[in-house]
Amino acid sequence: MITVKDTVHDHIEIDGVAAALLDTPAVQRLRHVKQLGTVQLVYPSANHTRFEHSLGVYHLARQALDHLGIEGKHADRIEAAAMLHDVGHGPFSHNLEALTHRRTGKYHDDVDELLATGDVGDVLREHDLDPARIADIVAGEGTYGQLVSGELDVDRMDYLVRDAYHTGVPYGTIDTGRFVRELAFVEDVDSADASNSDDDANGPALVLDEGNVQTAESLLLARALMNPVVYTHPVARISKAMLRRGAAELLDATATTAAALRRMDDHDFLAALRGCPATAEISRRYDERDLYKRAVWAEYDDVPERVREADHETRTALEREIAAAAGIDREHVVLDVPPEPSMRESTARVTVNGEVRRLERQSPLVSALRTAQRNQWRLGVYAPAAATDRVGRAAADVLGLDPDTLVSEVR
Repeated sequence: MITVKDTVHDHIEIDGVAAALLDTPAVQRLRHVKQLGTVQLVYPSANHTRFEHSLGVYHLARQALDHLGIEGKHADRIEAAAMLHDVGHGPFSHNLEALTHRRTGKYHDDVDELLATGDVGDVLREHDLDPARIADIVAGEGTYGQLVSGELDVDRMDYLVRDAYHTGVPYGTIDTGRFVRELAFVEDVDSADASNSDDDANGPALVLDEGNVQTAESLLLARALMNPVVYTHPVARISKAMLRRGAAELLDATATTAAALRRMDDHDFLAALRGCPATAEISRRYDERDLYKRAVWAEYDDVPERVREADHETRTALEREIAAAAGIDREHVVLDVPPEPSMRESTARVTVNGEVRRLERQSPLVSALRTAQRNQWRLGVYAPAAATDRVGRAAADVLGLDPDTLVSEVR
C-alpha cells in the first residue's frame, strides 16, 4: 500500500491495481498538466495538476465503493478508471480539446488506445482487467461509469473542492463526505432517466438518497459560482484563446500532428510554441503575460444567433473579415464564442418521498441559476491593446452588434 499526503483529502491510501498504475508514464505525465490551465495567470497559486486530482478522484471513488458495498472485480474496474480518467487530456487540460478533436476525432475521454497499449495495458491485463471495459467506465458508460463520469460523479466532487482550495475562492466548497455517504443505486427509474447498464440494456441509476435535495443543490450552486469567478474569468479566457490560436498555427506551420500535440504536456507545448517562428510572438505574450485585451465583451441577447451558433470555419472567416475591416493582420484578432449555456448538474437525480426525480424538476434554484448562467455568458473579441477600439468597431459591423454595448462587465 502507498500513502500520499494530499492538500484536500489529507492522507490517501492507494493499493491494488491503482498502486500499480501510479508509476506508469501515462499517469506520471499528468504531473505536468495543470488542472486549471491558464487560470494561474489570475490566481497565482492555481498550479495544481491533473495528477493530484486523479489521486483525489481515486480516493473518493474508494469511499463511494465502500459505502455502496461494491467489491471484487467491479471495484477494481472503478478504481482503475478513477486513476486513469484524465490520461487522455492534452496540454492545458480542456483548452486545446476542440482543436485536437477536429483533427483526430477524439475527446479526452476517448482513451481506448491509451489503455490498451504500453505499461497501462500491461498493468490492467496483469490484474485481469479488460482495458476496453475500463475505457468504457472512463467515458461514463454503463452503470458504474456514472460514478466516474456522470451528474453525481467523484470527478466533479474532487475538482470543485480542489480548485477552490488552490485558487483561494470559497465558492466551490462542498461536503464530499456527505455526497459519498448519500449515493445510492436504484432500479425503479423511468426508462427515460435510466443509464445504460454495464452489461444489460438498462441498469440501476446513481442517485442521492432521500432528504438530499439541498446536497444536490450545493453541487449545482458551487459549479455555478465557480464558473464566472474561476473557469471563465476574462483573463483566463483571453489567454486560453491565444494558446488555442498558437496551437492551430503550430500544427499548420510544422510537422507536428494533432495526435502528437494531444500527448504533449504543458511544458512540451510551450517549448514547441517558443521554437516555432510562426508562434513565437504568441509564446512571448503568454510568457510575459502581455495578453490581448477585450475589444468586444458582449452579452448573450446582444449577439445574433448566427454568430453564437457559427462553426469553426465560419468563426475563422469572421476573424479575417474583422481584421480586414480594422486594418490589422488577421493573427491579431481572436473571436471567442463560448458554447451555449448548459447545466449538466441539473439532471442529477434525487429521491423525494420515495420517488426518483431529476433535480431540475424538484429545485427552484435550477431556473434561477440557468438565468444567471445566461446573464454571465459573454462573446469575446480580443486584440492587442493599441487596436482594441478599431477592432471593436469593426467587430460590431461584421457581427451585427450594437456598438454602444461592446464591453459589458459581468457583475
